[in-house]
This record gives sequence, C-alpha cells and structure tokens, in this order.
Amino acid sequence: MENIFAKRMDNVPSSFISEILKLIDDTEIISFAGGLPNKDLFPVKEIRNAANYQLENYGTEILQYSTTEGYLPLREFIAERYNKNKNLNISAENVLITHGSQQALDLIGKVFLNDNDAVAIEEPGYLGAIQCLSIFSKNFVPIKLENDGLNLEELHIAYENFSPKIIYTVPNFQNPTGISYSFEKRNKIVDLLKSYNTFIIEDDPYGELRYEDEEIESFGKLLPEQTILLGSFSKIVAPGFRIGWLIAPDKIMDKFVIAKQAADLHSNYVGQRIIYQYLKDTDLDKHILDIKATYNSQRLTMIESIERYFPKSVEFTKPNGGMFLWVTLPKNISAVNLLNHSIEKKVAFVPGDPFYVKKSDVNTLRLNYSCSDEKTIEEGIKRLAICIKELIK
Repeated sequence: MENIFAKRMDNVPSSFISEILKLIDDTEIISFAGGLPNKDLFPVKEIRNAANYQLENYGTEILQYSTTEGYLPLREFIAERYNKNKNLNISAENVLITHGSQQALDLIGKVFLNDNDAVAIEEPGYLGAIQCLSIFSKNFVPIKLENDGLNLEELHIAYENFSPKIIYTVPNFQNPTGISYSFEKRNKIVDLLKSYNTFIIEDDPYGELRYEDEEIESFGKLLPEQTILLGSFSKIVAPGFRIGWLIAPDKIMDKFVIAKQAADLHSNYVGQRIIYQYLKDTDLDKHILDIKATYNSQRLTMIESIERYFPKSVEFTKPNGGMFLWVTLPKNISAVNLLNHSIEKKVAFVPGDPFYVKKSDVNTLRLNYSCSDEKTIEEGIKRLAICIKELIK
C-alpha cells in the first residue's frame, strides 16, 4: 500500500498535541497541554435562544444550501467590528466565512503555494499552521521570534535569499509564546515587506483577549494591500461552531472564493445564522469582558506560581493577553524528557518540539492557563517545579 498515497502527505507532521492528550487521558492529571477555551464561559443559554429563534422563524431557509462567501449580515458584522475596533477600511466583500481559521490556512496554501515555494514562519510558530501548510510545501524558512516580534536581520536575509510567497504571523499574544509584536517592530516589518512580492498572514485569534496595555495597530492597517487577516469566533464565543473568516484585498479574494467552492461549497449555514442571531441579541463586548476577567486571574496565578516555585534558572514570558505562556529551561534539559517525568507526577504540558520545523529535543515548553482554576494552576505548577528541580540536579 505504500505507493498508493500522495507524496504531499510525507511532509505533514502528526498532531503532537493530539498524541499528548491521548497519553494523559486521566482525570487525575492536571493538564496545561490543551489550547481550549474555558467551557464554563460558553454562552449556552443565549445560543440556545438564538438557535430556537432561527429554527422557529427561518427553519426551511437556514437548512438550505447557501453562498460560498457566507451569510451577508454576518460578514457585515465582522467588517464593521474591524473598522470600529481596529480602524480598518474593509467591506463585507473582503470577508470570506471559513470552517474555522484553520480552513483559511488551507485555502491560503491552495491559492499561493507550489511544492517548493518558500514560506516564512515564526520560530517558534503555531503548530496548526506548520501542519496545514506542510501539505503544500516543505520549504519553511523559520524567523526567530524575539520579545518584541520577528528578528529583522533574519527576516531580511530570508526575503533576499528565499523570496517567501507568504509569511505567517500571530502578532498578538502569539501561540505558543504569548509574545506580542511592538508597534516599532510592526512598522519595521512593514517597511521591509513593502518592496517584496509577498503577503503577510495576520492570524489573530487572541487579539480581543487583551488584559493589559492598549491595542497596537494591525498589519491590516499598516500594510492593507499585502495583508490577509484571519479570525475566528472560537475564542470569544465557542469553538464548536467552527466559524472563522479570512479577510483579503479585492484583487485576490476571487481566488479564495474559487478554492472555497471547490473545498466545501460553503461553511455551515445553520451555524452562521445562529451565531449571527446570538451576536445581534447579545452584548459581545460584555461577554468578552467576562472571559478576560477569568483568564486574567488565571494568568496572574500561573505567573505568580512560577515565580514562587520554579528554579531561578528557568525563564518564562509574561504575556499581557491570550491563553499561553512560554517556558525556557536550562540548556541541558529536554522538555520531552521533562514531560515523561511530569506525567508520573500527574501534570502535563506541550514540549516545544512541534512548534519548530527544523529542531527537536528542545528546552522550551508551552503552558495553557485558560482551562484550569487558580487552585489547580498553583498545584500543577508546584508539581512541575519539583520535576524540573529533579532534572536539574
């Protein structure tokens, strides 16, 4: 059977997190491994009311096929929110509803990438993007992620030597590190990319989960003709809808629509109508404030617990938003070895390995704080600290 499969699948890594979650299928384990929103914050009652209203009033309509671009009022809502909150100038025609932002990545790969085209990506970078784009090209060009954004020298060298067609970024509260690009670094990146035939992918699933400081201008504002924006309702409403979006300049949107038509005709229309009704009937900003209050408390507890229990030789990021922070162990400590050890102590995390494309057995790891209460977070960090200290000895 080995010759029957397409060669493109040879390049695609398996989901490291899925394997970890199988490994830790134990209710006694404290898990910082997932990247899931907190289920206790899902607006179940409001969504039920929205679903009932749509089915009772528009049942036969919403169960029918729909347009590839997505439900127009929903696209208008998304465009208006960007224009209001991020000072952009987009219309509903620039918005394509997708099956989560993960499908948007798949469409980008289909539209832009041939087998060996270069893709610039943050290092460390979002493993879902690495996995998805690996289907279309194995030619990744990692750019080191510093505390304020991409390393500019490496970025310049990458474009001079490899001419990446696209560069994938998560500039706000990046997954996995929690780092945000500074305003100065964003402007310098824009100045560099202006002279190249490339598009910057600005994936922003966590942008509305800001707990400190002010909003920083989007690449979509700074470089609108070369930016493709990705977003999702997964982190601010509920991931089960699998409703996200892609925002692109007029000149390339038709390519994405064609690719979307070929993939699935259109995204879940029932879900689009229900989520639009929810957005129409509910104060989304208030709901997001509730999410932020919970996550911020959990974030602060994790930071304080790390400061209290971890050895001083361990470094970690202190994100001002999002769902993750990033830990760097002493150079001689493997995060994979630490995971094997920590599972015995009933605590789990994601080692850094799947967030790199050309490295393994690294000394970094990702911790998620959105799915554990404060007491559990402190206990989990305390257990993990014991494991780290035992390996350092």
